[in-house]
Amino acid sequence: MTTVEGGYALRLSDEEIARYRLMAQRAREREADLWALAGLGPGARVVDVGCGPGAMLPVLAACVGPHGAVAGVDADPEAVAAARSVLAAAGVHRAGVRRGRAEATGLPEGSFDVAMTRHVLAHNGGAEQRIVEHLATLVHPGGHVYLLDADGLATGLIPAPPEIDDMNARYTRWHADRGNDVRVGRRLAVLARGAGLEVEAFRGWFEIAALPVGMRGPAWAARDTLVAAGLADARDVARWDAAAQAMDAWTERPDLVMAIFAVVARRPGPAP
Repeated sequence: MTTVEGGYALRLSDEEIARYRLMAQRAREREADLWALAGLGPGARVVDVGCGPGAMLPVLAACVGPHGAVAGVDADPEAVAAARSVLAAAGVHRAGVRRGRAEATGLPEGSFDVAMTRHVLAHNGGAEQRIVEHLATLVHPGGHVYLLDADGLATGLIPAPPEIDDMNARYTRWHADRGNDVRVGRRLAVLARGAGLEVEAFRGWFEIAALPVGMRGPAWAARDTLVAAGLADARDVARWDAAAQAMDAWTERPDLVMAIFAVVARRPGPAP
């Protein structure tokens, strides 16, 4: 989830990395037909721009098989180190991770079959179009760009304690103060066409799952950032922590509801 400035708003804890891994596994299950449309299969060369701690990379490596290749790019050095550790632990040797900005990865033009970015555009307000335009240069003519992001205002816990709603509202305000569009998922097709790509599929759906015990989400992971921005203090963090701990004891788990959007877009021209 790299930002143009190269900083991570979300603390890379073990809990946060576990959340990314859960999302990666669900992605392969829920998006299989879209991945196939994008050409993400055996032998494909794919880059995950804004790969964060690398949870998606072993999943992509399994998808492309021994004759494919996977690259990850992130602007944050801590995330790059975490992604390399994930690959080593998974025994994946046909994937590499490098440091680079989402709109200027430094990778050769036309060197991939698929360029993917997931939950990155919402963190890069004002640079969304530049990022998609850069992704379009990374794939060869006939290659595909795969964009995925959310509508953050249609995402949340049901039911949620008031303290958790308060935490999420402050996180949304932090995004707004930075000029980020937390609803950018709805604009993915517009961004793809603005980059000269041909949209082959534009889909939206709700992910609904019981919140695992101990999982708290991105607003909690951004608590240090909220404090640094003056949007919270230590007393707020303590309230949120207590509410989350109480929620962990609930017998009936709250539902995590996420509004997700994805686009598969093709770079015009004959495939090589």
